[in-house]
Amino acid sequence: MKTTRKILIACHLLLFSISVSAQTDTLTLNLYEVIKLAQRQSVDAAVAVNELKKAYWEYHTFKADQLPEINFTGTLPSYKKNYERYLQSDGSYTYLHTNSLGLEGEISVLQNISLTGGKIFLNTSLDFTHQTGSNDYNEFMSLPVNLILEQPVFGVNKHKWNRRIEPLRYKEAKAAYIESVEEVTIHTIRHFFNLLLAKENLNIAFQNHENADKLYEIALAKREIGYISESEVMQLNLSALQAKGFVTEALSDLNANMFGLRSFLGLDETIFIEPVMPEYIPYLKIEYSEALEKALENNSFAQSILRQQMEADYAVETAKGNQRNISLYASIGYSGKGKDLESAYKPLDDSQVIQVGVTIPLLDWGKRKGKVKVAESNREVTLSQIKREEMNFNQNIFLLVENFNNQAGQLEIAKQADIIAEKRYETSIETFMIGKINVLDLSDAQRSKDEAKIKHIQELYEYWDYYYNIHSLTLYDFIEKKTLDAEFEEIIL
Repeated sequence: MKTTRKILIACHLLLFSISVSAQTDTLTLNLYEVIKLAQRQSVDAAVAVNELKKAYWEYHTFKADQLPEINFTGTLPSYKKNYERYLQSDGSYTYLHTNSLGLEGEISVLQNISLTGGKIFLNTSLDFTHQTGSNDYNEFMSLPVNLILEQPVFGVNKHKWNRRIEPLRYKEAKAAYIESVEEVTIHTIRHFFNLLLAKENLNIAFQNHENADKLYEIALAKREIGYISESEVMQLNLSALQAKGFVTEALSDLNANMFGLRSFLGLDETIFIEPVMPEYIPYLKIEYSEALEKALENNSFAQSILRQQMEADYAVETAKGNQRNISLYASIGYSGKGKDLESAYKPLDDSQVIQVGVTIPLLDWGKRKGKVKVAESNREVTLSQIKREEMNFNQNIFLLVENFNNQAGQLEIAKQADIIAEKRYETSIETFMIGKINVLDLSDAQRSKDEAKIKHIQELYEYWDYYYNIHSLTLYDFIEKKTLDAEFEEIIL
């Protein structure tokens, strides 16, 4: 009954402090519920979703680049009435007046060749010209089928490299999304326990204020019969005044932490959150070797290492390929022309074009060679950085696992100390009332009780914080014994 009355008083004072005139709804949340709420609707969760969508569409663009691309190009119509330069049979130029209407249409299919790094085009087109004036006539030119090949001979095959790099990049992005969700969880835990701690501080302040007032009244009665000194009465009066000030401070702290959690969860300001102390503690021991294995399997860091190595190798190969440039261009097809549409396709003439382009530096003062050396040096720097990051990553997991395994013992100690300190304080009040201990002993029991309660909550926070940090790095649930995953297609689409 006393606890209920204290909570109602706290709610009333909180409403007054935030100037909410409407009826406030109380939302009772345990740790699991507040985590799920944050993962679903917090601002940080929305940012993580948008990052995942960005990576998805980049990967979708890469996959689409491997498929045939079909385009239609047309000029509908083109009208000309002007002078154009014309080359005569004797080699001289003259200007002729033209007055014509033209129509052009082309359908082309483009396909990148991943195996060789080239491109192949297949197109068909039809041109129509209507000449007006004294020489009025129609003419068609057809290109029923034409095949074009563009192929670099010594250049780097970017399609081959992209097929190796882009799937890794997307896999890295999916792992990074789950890690971002786990980061939301870690922030949620901090906000939740800050509010829980503020709530407990307010409860302690109320309890201490209530007890201080009672003890002061008892002290006044004892002073009248000369049972205690005036100094002890004044000390208890001072304690009562200080307890009243602590209630105000605790209320302000609760107000601030309530606002922080509400804002993080995206809840309305009229909602009063009632945090529930976690009761279920999964006391388990995590092996470092297992945690490291799961992290290397699932964490985006492992994918990032492979991607960075491939990108560094790709940069070196690109620089080497740019030392010389030889390309092949070949065009094979048929074409025809005529005064009408039927004659434009009968008969057809062969149409072939083959070109080999060559760019070989004769004197560049070592510029291209220098670019190769720079790319190779950058690769070595990348590999050195990766090695250092791997060591830091492994060390971080090791320390988190060690701290988590040790934290279970610390939490149990804090829990027992909280129970003992509470009982000692209750006994001290009874003993003080019969005059067996003085005010200083009572104050010490109260201080120990308050510190033990706060220490218990802090150790509980440390336990869950360590666990979910391991959760975030390994992307593995050691309680449920399963790898963390997400319905990526549903999230994106």
